[in-house]
Amino acid sequence: MNDVIIIGGSFAGLAAALQLGRARREVTVLDTGLPRNRFAGHSHGLLGHDHKPPLQILAEARQQLARYPSIRLVNARAESICGTIDDFSVLIGGESLRARRLILSYGVADQMPAVQGFAESWGSSIVPCPYCDGFEVAGQHWGLVWSGPQSHNHVRLYHDWTDTLTVFADGHEIAPDIRADLARRHIPVVEGRIIEIGRHGSRHATVKLDSGPDVAVDILFAHPRNKPSASLHESVGLATVNTPQGIAIKVDERRETSTPGIYAAGDLANPLMASVTLATSHGATAGIFAQQSMLV
Repeated sequence: MNDVIIIGGSFAGLAAALQLGRARREVTVLDTGLPRNRFAGHSHGLLGHDHKPPLQILAEARQQLARYPSIRLVNARAESICGTIDDFSVLIGGESLRARRLILSYGVADQMPAVQGFAESWGSSIVPCPYCDGFEVAGQHWGLVWSGPQSHNHVRLYHDWTDTLTVFADGHEIAPDIRADLARRHIPVVEGRIIEIGRHGSRHATVKLDSGPDVAVDILFAHPRNKPSASLHESVGLATVNTPQGIAIKVDERRETSTPGIYAAGDLANPLMASVTLATSHGATAGIFAQQSMLV
């Protein structure tokens, strides 16, 4: 029997495995090889790995984990989970693996809107996170696709990187008091729905609307909804929390879910913001507390 099975082998899952492997716990990591940030050319903000391609960072991490004999990396998708603390089962390819603890780190998948060119531009000329990409395009003309009241916070946040911002309402109602604040900040609001994104090189984008002229920006920020990359948490009834972009698994300060013995880390369990740094931190936390929960 495994001490821990980790479902999802990106930044959070591998960080958890590292802590458990160093504690000489028997760990199996199941991974499909489709991390959320695979569309990004570079990852930023992770100490020691700033401006490296995310897939390169993950490949180096897997190489480093090879020195720990108790860690097994398996390229497979978990089909189902069941059981209780000290006796969980994970089904993969008709084979049932058992473990005392589970860590769910299978992440989320962004749901691209039905706008021509949007998916093709995602991760290059359309990005979601200023902490991840803002420095590289600081001082340039930014665009923001309005997605709800939370977008007002993004407007204030972006001011640390640029003084030139255009808001695209994209059919959303923007409250009069928020519009007044945008006007005070000299931020134009472009009405109409976005029907196409024209991409020019690795960054620049042209936003085409159902009415009015096209608008060119140097980078476009957008926050499409996302959903968990698997539904395993539903099958065991884990509590969740609603976020403006989707749902996240509810965890406590130890990263333990509402079911004893099941932990969650990474974007799947972070309702605040997606970040490689936070995913790595939360994964390490989940690994450490999963290990400590098995002490006798």
